[in-house]
Amino acid sequence: MIRYQTEKENINWEQVADVLRRSGLSDHSAQEQEIAFRNSYATVFVYDDEKIVGVARAISDGVFQAAIYNVALDPEYQGAGVGREMIHRLMAQLPGQNVILYTHPQTVLLYEKLGFRRAKTAMEFFQMDSEKLEWMEQEGFFMKENFRFPEEIGRADMQGPKWKK
Repeated sequence: MIRYQTEKENINWEQVADVLRRSGLSDHSAQEQEIAFRNSYATVFVYDDEKIVGVARAISDGVFQAAIYNVALDPEYQGAGVGREMIHRLMAQLPGQNVILYTHPQTVLLYEKLGFRRAKTAMEFFQMDSEKLEWMEQEGFFMKENFRFPEEIGRADMQGPKWKK
């Protein structure tokens, strides 16, 4: 039986780390996952009986802005509405806030169905080695360095700050 939990108490952090590892989202230890999830503003844990099969978390200022991270659901539960419910329960903890979301390129359509829109001006700075950054670029997580959309090429506001000229 599927159940959802938003509280951070009585969590098997090894199971959380395993779900994230199986999903290819993180290879951090159970102790590191516990720190990340406990320091998060909102969380959702999905159980099938006593086994954690899905997780999600959001950080937030509690008023205006939030960001969703670490959304993972075991493949055998995907396509049955469990992930959708997980996101609805996470969003319910972020009322009235603007929410950004990092996702795998393969799940863009899912989040569009949930009302998310792709951002044209989001910027990212990752603390990782060049090999991992190259993999992320190849997988489609972000644009090539110094990428410009066709309509941005030659625009005065895309030439850098006026104070630098």
